[in-house]
Amino acid sequence: MPANDVSPPVEAEEARPTQVEEIVSLIGPKLYELRRARGYSLQQLATISDVSSAAIHKIERNGMVPTITTLLKLGTALGVQVSHFVAEEGMPPERVKYTPAEQRPVVYTPHKGLSLAGITGSYRQFETAAAMATVIPGANSGEKLLQHPGEEVVHVVEGVLTFDIGGQSYALGEGDTLHFGGEVPHQWGNQAKRPARAIWIALRGS
Repeated sequence: MPANDVSPPVEAEEARPTQVEEIVSLIGPKLYELRRARGYSLQQLATISDVSSAAIHKIERNGMVPTITTLLKLGTALGVQVSHFVAEEGMPPERVKYTPAEQRPVVYTPHKGLSLAGITGSYRQFETAAAMATVIPGANSGEKLLQHPGEEVVHVVEGVLTFDIGGQSYALGEGDTLHFGGEVPHQWGNQAKRPARAIWIALRGS
């Protein structure tokens, strides 16, 4: 597949899951379920869609954000329109969500070096979203200060994460917790030499 058939990472204004990011996160699972329902192997779908099997595998695992061109090719091969992959599904209210450790969904994030494994229900169903975050050494939120509605809670379970919030710096080690309003300009990063893991919680703003 041509290199330009994959969207470049988009600079985000916030680290928490947004409605758009959640929709993007559902593209991979939708593609996987549809491919399995059609009975196609990765190679079979690659052959009929002209999208490489490696790219399809990455998309299904939320390791790659496909372009419209790629979704058109996959949709045509699978007999669905592009809207199938990005439409918000009308789901009944879900007031209880159980997530086994081995079934945590991958949550899309545009930040390099940050991976998120979801531990809560849909952000469309609940007011809170949380993930087990892994931040590799040197990863950060970028030069641009982040600001958004709502609140964030970060509880570090391993390693060290550094935050700059409203001009004040915080170094969070194992067991430390930080709770702040998203409207306060902030940045985060891992300046240590080993990965950091944290429970990262976002509370929806009005």
